[in-house]
Amino acid sequence: MSRTGNNPIAIPEGVTVEVKEDVVTVKGKLGTLSQEFSGAGVKVEDGQIFVTRPSDSKEHKAKHGLYRSLIYNMTQGVSKGWVKELELVGVGYRASHQGQKLDLALGFSHNIILDVAPEVKIETVSDKGKNPIVKLSSHDKQLVGQVAAKIRSFRKPEPYKGKGIKFVGEELRRKAGKSA
Repeated sequence: MSRTGNNPIAIPEGVTVEVKEDVVTVKGKLGTLSQEFSGAGVKVEDGQIFVTRPSDSKEHKAKHGLYRSLIYNMTQGVSKGWVKELELVGVGYRASHQGQKLDLALGFSHNIILDVAPEVKIETVSDKGKNPIVKLSSHDKQLVGQVAAKIRSFRKPEPYKGKGIKFVGEELRRKAGKSA
């Protein structure tokens, strides 16, 4: 059984944590995040955050670890930030951005244009001879993951040639073709 919720969270330098009623607010150099919580207690002491649970019921145990992980992600996000990198594998697949609009050419009859939330910074890298890469960065881990999943859903990697949009470093399950 996981004991994640029992571990204290060290508050990084330059980060302030405020707990009011059932809301935790974390402020840092990259931004501000807040999270509501219930079924758990949160207190800040000596530069550390402690998450407690009122009982050992199944629901309280689940929320204990959940809120500890969410608060940890918030503290890391406002101090360091989160980055997701997506790789476009396929002939003619291209990516470019204009402000907060991401333009993807993925082999369809038309380009896909995605409006990305203003909290997420987009960067596209297109080197000759290499697959295009889309870098997403933000202080909000949930938002970065959601945007990355949305982009990946436009053309998931297929198991035969591996064409599609995949995360950098992702291991794909490959299949042999008919000839094998």
